[in-house]
Amino acid sequence: MLPRALAVCTAQEVKKCIPKPTPCNRNKMFNEIRHQVIFMEKGHHHHHDSEDFDARIRACGVSEPVSTYLSRCAKFHSSPAPGLLIGAFMMDYALELLGANPNEKLFAVCETPKCLPDAPQVIAHITTGNGRLKVLPIGRFAITVNRASDKPTADAVRVYVDLEKIKQVPVIESWFSNSPSFNKHTMGIALQEEILRNGRKMLSYEHVRVPVKFKESWKPVTCPSCGETVPDHMVVDGKCGACGPMKYYEKLL
Repeated sequence: MLPRALAVCTAQEVKKCIPKPTPCNRNKMFNEIRHQVIFMEKGHHHHHDSEDFDARIRACGVSEPVSTYLSRCAKFHSSPAPGLLIGAFMMDYALELLGANPNEKLFAVCETPKCLPDAPQVIAHITTGNGRLKVLPIGRFAITVNRASDKPTADAVRVYVDLEKIKQVPVIESWFSNSPSFNKHTMGIALQEEILRNGRKMLSYEHVRVPVKFKESWKPVTCPSCGETVPDHMVVDGKCGACGPMKYYEKLL
């Protein structure tokens, strides 16, 4: 049991800290991306038995390199979550479509923060920390991947879950559509197996063009509310995000 001062805030506690939407702050943009606080879901994932999962990968006939991608992603994520498994297939498909290999300098945009972002991080070293992964809270299950470019735009490939294709696999469709008929406790293994068997059969892609953002010079600005410094381009209404629209905690006395 963590001491109260070190415990992670629950969703209810965090919500109390966040200003209620008003006409002034409802549409705030932070660093050119609409801000979103993602609350933890209680009991969402559990640690898994890697040997059982690896055996399931083999039994479903998944070939290399995807089988290795799946195993590594599951270990990193701490469970073989359905969205993560689909993400591994999506990333492998994107690499093939680009004619790229995982060791190249690649960039990606994930259109959902749930599970999918772990796939490019594990498979292709595309991380938020190295600045090559952007996660947008759009809610679509899709990923766009491109090579580095010294031009204002870059050609990319966008891979997404095709709703028409997953209709052919009822268990995947019921899970993906958040249907009441899907029971993760009784249908979880069947869902895993169908994802492993179908792989990229449930995916489609399109060639797209994305803007390239180059590093800009910046100056430190001291927030008048908390006294901490932030880059000038991250100031919102004269304050740092944590003292404004991105507040996510309250101080404990």
